[in-house]
Amino acid sequence: MSPEYPFDEAATARAVVDDAGTLVGWNEGARTLLGWQTAEVVGRPAVELLAQNAPVPTGSRWDGTVTLRHRDGRPVPVWLLAHRSAPRNGGGPGRWLVVTPLAGTDSVALPDEPLASAALVQSPCAIAVYDEHLRLRRINEAMREVIGLPEGRIRGLRLSEIGGRPQSTELEQHMLRVLTSGRAADVQIYTRTGGEKRAHAWLARMSPVTDATGRVRGVCLAAHDFTDNYLARERLQLVNEASVRIGTTLDVTRTAQELAEVCVPALADFVSVDLLDPQDGGEPPARFTPPLSLRRIAHHSVSPGAPEAVAKPGEAQGYPAGSPQADSLVAGHTVVRTVPSGELDAWLAWDPVRGARAGELGVHSTMSVPVRARGVTLGVAVLTRFHRPDPFTPDDVLLAEEVTARAAVCIDNARRFSRERETALALQRSLLPRSLPRTAAVDAASRYLPAARAGVGGDWFDVIPLSGLRVAMVVGDVVGHGIQASATMGRLRTAVRTLADIDLAPDELLTHLDDLVVRLSEEAGHEGGPGEVGATCLYAVYDPVSRRCTLARAGHPAPVVLRPDGVSRPVELPAGPPLGVGGLPFESAVLEVAEGSVLAFFTDGLTASRERDSQAGHRLLSKALAAHADSLDETCDRILHALLPSGGAADDVALLLARTRGLPAAQVATWDIPADPALVAPIRRQVVGQLSRWELSEASFTTELVVSELVTNAIRYGSRPIRLRLIHDRTTLICEVSDNSHTAPHLRRARTFDEGGRGLLLVAQLTQRWGSRHTPEGKTIWAELSLLEED
Repeated sequence: MSPEYPFDEAATARAVVDDAGTLVGWNEGARTLLGWQTAEVVGRPAVELLAQNAPVPTGSRWDGTVTLRHRDGRPVPVWLLAHRSAPRNGGGPGRWLVVTPLAGTDSVALPDEPLASAALVQSPCAIAVYDEHLRLRRINEAMREVIGLPEGRIRGLRLSEIGGRPQSTELEQHMLRVLTSGRAADVQIYTRTGGEKRAHAWLARMSPVTDATGRVRGVCLAAHDFTDNYLARERLQLVNEASVRIGTTLDVTRTAQELAEVCVPALADFVSVDLLDPQDGGEPPARFTPPLSLRRIAHHSVSPGAPEAVAKPGEAQGYPAGSPQADSLVAGHTVVRTVPSGELDAWLAWDPVRGARAGELGVHSTMSVPVRARGVTLGVAVLTRFHRPDPFTPDDVLLAEEVTARAAVCIDNARRFSRERETALALQRSLLPRSLPRTAAVDAASRYLPAARAGVGGDWFDVIPLSGLRVAMVVGDVVGHGIQASATMGRLRTAVRTLADIDLAPDELLTHLDDLVVRLSEEAGHEGGPGEVGATCLYAVYDPVSRRCTLARAGHPAPVVLRPDGVSRPVELPAGPPLGVGGLPFESAVLEVAEGSVLAFFTDGLTASRERDSQAGHRLLSKALAAHADSLDETCDRILHALLPSGGAADDVALLLARTRGLPAAQVATWDIPADPALVAPIRRQVVGQLSRWELSEASFTTELVVSELVTNAIRYGSRPIRLRLIHDRTTLICEVSDNSHTAPHLRRARTFDEGGRGLLLVAQLTQRWGSRHTPEGKTIWAELSLLEED
């Protein structure tokens, strides 16, 4: 022995027996008591040491007198104290620690010894005195009631041998530090002693016992029961923890899982949360008639893998009358049921799988708490105990209701948010193009992703066919999220299509769109709204004949172009002010685009991230865009996977990819027209000859009429130079007549006696569509003929 380890192992006979009845431990004190060496008994059945039959120990602690067999054959009556320890991590058999004090350790201290005077027998506080070997010398009546054993039986045992629990060993280590240091210490533990039916919270105050010379002769242990204060503090801590941990997201499943995790193991060993499915109106049913259908949203257990769960998350199950779930929902309040009372027999018999699982685990108590918020019952939380031996108390019910009520509000908020988000998302997708048009100018693919948390916003994209086989591509972003942003986006997208239909140049279109956003802001302010509507936009027009793309942007990220040789770079383009600023001009830029190039248009939600700046986002975009893929859809998916985090983007994202095509020169014919009406007939003959070379003779008659009318109008009302151009696509033949006059023709209905005014009406009747567009030099009148209709 030493001051650091004062324990006398030989002062106690100690043996360890597993559940199979085999001796697995034997100390020197046991050899002194019965004479058997360790090698002679370890590994053999413990029953061989009995001189006569002994009762089978049950529970977690047992004590009694047993007649053992000495090595020399004589019987030895011995009082034994046995503690059972459960197997660790659920593996292997449990074990029994069997101890008894040896003769000579129960001597009574002399009256003048400090150990004798320290024992306050009359004190209501539980007191025990241990000697310098930390073996029990005296206890008072209060401590005897706590331990549940008489002093004469346990005198000479160590605290770890009397308690037989991990808390006892931990407390003994604190006593050792008091013994060696001579300084008092306070320790709080929560455990069930041998004399108690349920666990209590104890404040163990340990102080050194000294003699007249100041030498430490032992340790005095005084135990104070502060269970009520401890439980009140635990409940307050659980409520505070619930307010912090529950409702961190606006996700119903995650919120329900947080409720289950908070309650385990503080309140229960297993918690399940089942919600009612919404009806047609989007709300759970108001009245309940068993059997009820509930959907498992979340569950949590003290055991890994939750073996107690019968239903899987997302699975719906029926609950009849008599089940805790149905009874609590019908009654409208918390219902507590216990197995010993027989209240769960009908329910467990109705569901054999659940009944068998409850029997295997030893389920003894359940508590069903309705999940209610704002007068609506959303579902039920069921708390189950099988590991903790004590049933639910009224205080547990109040605590569970408090925590569930807090969680119910968060679940209802998440439910309402999810419903509003789905509504906004449906509106958003209805306002976005369902599919992109197939054009001769580009092959296009797109993606739209709402924000992971903020929901849908005002991002949009569009591909708009224009005259002359040209195509407009637009990407925009309205500031904000929700239905209001989606509605504003729809208005702007409609405005862009309307302005594009009159063939405005990109910078002019953005100017008109800016005026619209200014008016929308003013209307929002007059209606009591936020008073500001902000947006960014990028508008581009690509011509497959000239292979040029004209672009302008209003505060929007510049696109990235991937050339056919695999080199990608951002397009240099004047930034322009965001829409809604008003009064500032927009500038356009012209980009020479090689056939087969890919233009990437996107909103800032794709490249902007908390983890990186926009420049790094552009580099990632260029790298993902440059990776080879024949399919633009695959390229879209690769870009989103490379740039967006796994949990979703913080802002909504719109992505539009367009691979350019070029129209061969052989499919375009151009003539310069002299301003002489007499030359219209020769021009018609040249057109017919060109159609013959294109093998489109079937369209000659209609084309002659259209060309004759457009060229005659240009000669009569336009300004030189005049140019005729024919563009031949697979399904369309386009006639364009350009001149330097900015006066546009208008379709009108001619009166009976008018000599003119029927030309454009004739063109409108013969062609698929017609129109005019202004150019920097003048105007162009165009008409499209469908070759499929001619066939």
